[in-house]
Amino acid sequence: MLTKKIALAGLAAAAATLALSGAANAQARDQIRIVGSSTVFPFTTATAENFGRGGKFKTPIVESTGTGGGMKLFCAGVGPQHPDLTNASRRIKKSEVEECAKNGVTAITELNIGYDGLVIASARSAKPVNFTLAQIWKAMAKEVPVDGKMVANPYKRWSEIDPSLPNAPIELMGPPPTSGTRDSFNELVMLAGCNKVAEVKQALPDAKAHEKACVTIREDGAYVEAGENDNLVVQKLTANPNAFGAFGYSYLDQNRDKLQAAKIEGVEVSVENVQAGKYPVSRSLYVYAKNAHVGVIPGIREFISEYTSERAMGDDGYLVDKGLIPEPKADREKARNAAVNLTALQM
Repeated sequence: MLTKKIALAGLAAAAATLALSGAANAQARDQIRIVGSSTVFPFTTATAENFGRGGKFKTPIVESTGTGGGMKLFCAGVGPQHPDLTNASRRIKKSEVEECAKNGVTAITELNIGYDGLVIASARSAKPVNFTLAQIWKAMAKEVPVDGKMVANPYKRWSEIDPSLPNAPIELMGPPPTSGTRDSFNELVMLAGCNKVAEVKQALPDAKAHEKACVTIREDGAYVEAGENDNLVVQKLTANPNAFGAFGYSYLDQNRDKLQAAKIEGVEVSVENVQAGKYPVSRSLYVYAKNAHVGVIPGIREFISEYTSERAMGDDGYLVDKGLIPEPKADREKARNAAVNLTALQM
């Protein structure tokens, strides 16, 4: 029994030594590393640049990996080889929290930084369009109902869906599956649009089969996965007035001289319409911090304070100039208090 206690004590001491060694190694990195969403990337980059100009800490490194890719990197473990924060254009999933915990990332702080509107944009030279969610779904779904049965999508031109739409080939450039914007597109556009088409429920009464059909996007070239580079989508849209692109409001806001946004269900995307809940395709944006790295990687707590400050995400903050749609002040205060106090996420 004594031998067993000595062995256990030895294991505990070894574990403590490893933990201290890990902390020491982490201290070797003196620059915050951030990964994740391309939609949140310009906001975090702007914050990082302002933070770095303060002079006390180095400017954080920010990489655009997509929300899903960022979550995988963030949840892979604790230590200097893993990122400290990750951007997300949707809320972290329960499965991702579980994956984090499995790898020792057990305390996570959630920063709700504001709102975004998902836009369907085209070149300014194109004719303005008013889409319904059902029309977009019919254009993008892999299968649609015809005569009571689900069949391969037969629509080649927008006008085949509705004569009011452009008489042009269907082409929508959008995010890949690893992107949080793709998750938002699936939920807020595809699923919502599909639910407005009664024939789908009649053809697919099974709930799981119905949802799968709703969010399965066609693969015949009408939907073009454009990667995580939204600036590239902007360039392609200006070169092809018949094409549309799906991305966050900030990229529209920064390129209004080149692009216009379609109305969705008759509602124009604007700061006021998103804040009021009138624009049907809007979402919250997030940044997640790894609490175990706070106090080990220099500046994380201070960076969180900068990000959640009024000068950054307030009504007249510098992130609003980048296209961020701020939350009401009371919600900002609540988010700020939770963030600066490193309140651990509760799903």
